[in-house]
Amino acid sequence: MSFAVSTESRLTTVDVTDRIAAAVPDGLEEGICTAFVQHTTAGLVVQEAEPRLRDDLESFLRDVVPDEGHAHDELDGNADSHLRASLVGPDVTIPVADGELALGTWQSVLLVECDGPRTRTVSVTTVGESRP
Repeated sequence: MSFAVSTESRLTTVDVTDRIAAAVPDGLEEGICTAFVQHTTAGLVVQEAEPRLRDDLESFLRDVVPDEGHAHDELDGNADSHLRASLVGPDVTIPVADGELALGTWQSVLLVECDGPRTRTVSVTTVGESRP
């Protein structure tokens, strides 16, 4: 199963928890769910979706990776996006328990856009034991 996410800024986060949870098939009791963003300039992270923390995450990525001065910029000017996405990673794996994502109280899945605005594809795969 996959879904598209449209972003509105160069560096931003989008809460995709509900869309990933909707991909857990009915009847799957226990297992794992893996979500993967099919792009080299976006990533996925499990984190609190609180707006100020999301702003902090974006600021952190800007601080760690400068916007300019990278060799890849000679090709297409988005080396910073690739480097930021490398820090975040392209996937998350979440346990499924009692048919639902087993996220902690404050945990959400955020898509981290590093080269927007764009439309991104997130694929979701689940495996596990179904109810009889």
